[in-house]
Amino acid sequence: MPLPNRWSAELIRTMDNVTMVTQSSVEKFLDDLAGANPTPGGGSAAAIMGAMGAALVSMVCNVTIGKKGYEAVEAEMRAVRAESERLRLRLTAMVAEDIAAFDSILAAYKLPKATDEDKSRRAAAIQAGLRRATEVPLDCARVCAEVIALARRASEHGYLNVISDGGVGVLAGFTGLRSAALNVYINAPALKDRNFAEQASAELKKLVEYCTDECEAVYTIVRNKLG
Repeated sequence: MPLPNRWSAELIRTMDNVTMVTQSSVEKFLDDLAGANPTPGGGSAAAIMGAMGAALVSMVCNVTIGKKGYEAVEAEMRAVRAESERLRLRLTAMVAEDIAAFDSILAAYKLPKATDEDKSRRAAAIQAGLRRATEVPLDCARVCAEVIALARRASEHGYLNVISDGGVGVLAGFTGLRSAALNVYINAPALKDRNFAEQASAELKKLVEYCTDECEAVYTIVRNKLG
């Protein structure tokens, strides 16, 4: 069933706004985050936190590569950097995906509900939006978990003078994960597909539990190296 023209036009405007957000300065993004509009919101912030974690992992790798005394770990650092850069790009794209998902829900609620057909179309659109608004932060949490794993590798082998950045990277990744989890938890209860909602919540529970221990372990590694 095709989308109403009015909704399609609204989504086009949303995507234009999304492009502006992802290409804005840090100051502009923070101003938008603090504003009265619901997007960008916590989901976009979670993705940015995860992307910051990935960027810090890349920085540790870039500083380590070519350093005297670290020749034995150069191949490992190059491999970690390739993955962290992939994750950074993925998480940056999730800023836009989160905004688009939330705005699609708002657009769905504005659909007409004068007839039974209207109501059915509107209900289906709302559920589709809610599902996407659950899937995006769930994906974000998964990717943040990957950032945490890479932060361990970078912190174990990276150049000592920037090892604290590996610690900040794991903390950013973990904050992104838990922030993304909250965005799943707020949307999942409204989903009629209870099987999907319960699976998402169960997966998040395992991710958070595992990454809580992993984050603390990496933090301890870094702290011990700092003396």
